[in-house]
Amino acid sequence: MSKKVFIFDLDGVIVDTAKYHFLAWQKIASQLGIEFTPEHNEHLKGVSRVRSLDIILELGKINASQEDKNKWLIQKNEDYLSYLVNIDQSEILEGVLPILQFLKQNSQLIALGSASKNARPILEKTGIIHYFDAIVDGNDVTNAKPDPEVFLQAARLLNVNPENAIVFEDSVAGIQAANIAKMVSVGIGEEAILHEAKFIFKDFTFMDTSFIEAQIG
Repeated sequence: MSKKVFIFDLDGVIVDTAKYHFLAWQKIASQLGIEFTPEHNEHLKGVSRVRSLDIILELGKINASQEDKNKWLIQKNEDYLSYLVNIDQSEILEGVLPILQFLKQNSQLIALGSASKNARPILEKTGIIHYFDAIVDGNDVTNAKPDPEVFLQAARLLNVNPENAIVFEDSVAGIQAANIAKMVSVGIGEEAILHEAKFIFKDFTFMDTSFIEAQIG
């Protein structure tokens, strides 16, 4: 049987930190007189911080200097980190822990593949970092999703072929990255948004361990 790896995105898949990204971006947008809604925020999921700011500026038809952009990027991250100070295990999305535990009990490899540059502290604060055999985050890659670099690097670190990787993602860009990498894409969220995924679950509470067993093969 071929060795498998189960790769998880972080924000919106394992932990509910996506809401803090939204609040931090909304604060920047409102300073610039731009209306920024949860619908707009969908386009930022799985996207790098730099590209996210560009999307917001395009929304407001604002041309900004690199100096201003750098200032806003720093502010956004500081605001986001201020929300993270008090996070704990309660931030873990429902249904995630039983899946991580089941994978470990069945001696499966688990990796993180996230655009977040704060992935390690988040995993530590929520008490689940020990589940992960490899962590690849925004500090380790140069190309943002839908480029598959983050997932390919995670598989490579664990010496697993891409076709034997199963990716859990809540963003369109992340699903596309998994598909480009020829990995099994599992969408966590709304079917209308994540329809390119091979499998879709509204959240992990809808995922049965029999699904995981089928992926283990």
